[in-house]
Amino acid sequence: LGLIGLAGVDAFAPGSLPASPAARSASRGGICHLSMQDSSDAGRASPPSGLVLDNTGRISPPVANEGRRLMTLGGAALAAGVVLPGGASAEALKTPVDVGKIDQDLPCTKVLTGMWQLSGGHGYKPDKKKAIEAMRESVEKGFTTFDLADHYGDAEPITSLFRGKYPELWKESQFYTKWVPMPGPMPREVVERAVDRRLKRMGTDRLDMLQFHWWDYESKDQYLEAMGHMQDMVREGKIGKLALTNFDTANYKASRDAGINLVSNQVQFSLIDQRPLQKMAPYCVENDLKLLAYGTVCGGFLSDSYVGKKKLTRKDVDTASKGKYYNMIEMWGGWPLFQDLLASLKTIGDKHGVSVTNVATRWAIEQPAVAGAIVGSRLGLTDHTDSNLKVFTFQLDDEDKALIASVTAKSNDLMKVVGDCGDEYRRRG
Repeated sequence: LGLIGLAGVDAFAPGSLPASPAARSASRGGICHLSMQDSSDAGRASPPSGLVLDNTGRISPPVANEGRRLMTLGGAALAAGVVLPGGASAEALKTPVDVGKIDQDLPCTKVLTGMWQLSGGHGYKPDKKKAIEAMRESVEKGFTTFDLADHYGDAEPITSLFRGKYPELWKESQFYTKWVPMPGPMPREVVERAVDRRLKRMGTDRLDMLQFHWWDYESKDQYLEAMGHMQDMVREGKIGKLALTNFDTANYKASRDAGINLVSNQVQFSLIDQRPLQKMAPYCVENDLKLLAYGTVCGGFLSDSYVGKKKLTRKDVDTASKGKYYNMIEMWGGWPLFQDLLASLKTIGDKHGVSVTNVATRWAIEQPAVAGAIVGSRLGLTDHTDSNLKVFTFQLDDEDKALIASVTAKSNDLMKVVGDCGDEYRRRG
C-alpha cells in the first residue's frame, strides 16, 4: 500500500484511540504495521500501536466501533477521503458498512445477509463448510447481521457451527431468526418448546431477535397468547428482542395495543413493492419502530444482468425467489415497464459508479423506518459482499429520486392488487 496518512477519521472513535487519530503504514512483506497518533502530534515519533494490517485489508487485533462491526484501514481511509499515492490499489481499500440499532441497543447492519437460499430451490446444494467460510468473510468485511428462520434448511445449525469455528466473529455478529408455526392453541409449553428448539439448533442460550409469523388473523387470541409467552421469555432472558414478520399494519398495531413490546416487522419492500410507504412505514415512524426490508433486489431481477433483456426464458426463472418476484413484477406493471425501470436505474448507477443492484438496495435503506435491507446469499457458491459494500459509497440525490418516480408512477398500486404488507401470504376475504 505504500505510505498512507489518515487524519480526522471520526469513524474510528473507540474510547481507546485518540479523538482525531492518524494512521501510518509501512509495507513490509505483505503486511502493514500501523501506528496511531493525534494529528496535533504530526512530525513526532509515536510508539507502535501493535496494530497490523494484513494483505486482505484486515486489522489485527480487531478494532470495534459502537456498532460492533470490525473496522478496517480501508474503511478509515475512505472516511478520511484519503488520496492514494501512485501505484497504490484502490481495490485494496474496503468501505465501512453502515450499522444502525433496533430498539436502541441491538446492532443491525444496513445490508443484512439473507439465508433463505439455504432452504433449497435456489440453484445449488448448500455446503456447510463453504457456507461457514462465506459467513466468516462477510463478518470480516462488516456484514455482521444475518436473517434466518426455522424453515430455512440448515441455516440455524450453520450459525452454531460458525460459532464453534469462529467464536470471536460470532460474538461480533447478530442472528435474527423466525418462528412460523401453524395456527392452533398456544399454551406456554408449545411456545417454549419452539423457542428452546431455536436455541438448541443455534447453539446459544439467548436469541438476538425472534421474528414471529402468523398465518391466520381470524385466530387473533391464539397469536396474542403466543406473543405473550414470548414476551415473558424476553424478560427471562431466552429472547433478546421480539419482532414480527409479514404482519399487516392493523394487526401490528393490535398486537402492540395488547401490550406486546414489538421492535420491528419484516416485510417485502422494494422499488417494485412500495406498499409499506402507505401505512406500515408511517405507523413505524410515528411509534419509533423499525422495518426490515426483503425482496429489495427482486431475487436478482433488479440487476445489470437483465437490463435490455426483452424476453425471459425458463432459465431466467430458475430459483424459488425468482419465481416469486417475477410474479410480483407482473402484478406491479409487467416486464416492459420493468425494463424502463432498469434503464433508469442503470443511468443512476453509471452516474455514481455503482450497479443497478446497488441503486435498488440504496433506495430501500433510505426509506422511512428501514433498519436494513436483506440481500439473499447463496453462501459458499456466490459472493457479492464487495459489490454490496458499494451501497455505502453514495446517496440518491433529488434527480435520482425523480427519475425513479417517473417510472414507478406508471405502475399498478399493489395495495389495491395484493393488499397490505403480508397479505400475499393470506387469503383475502
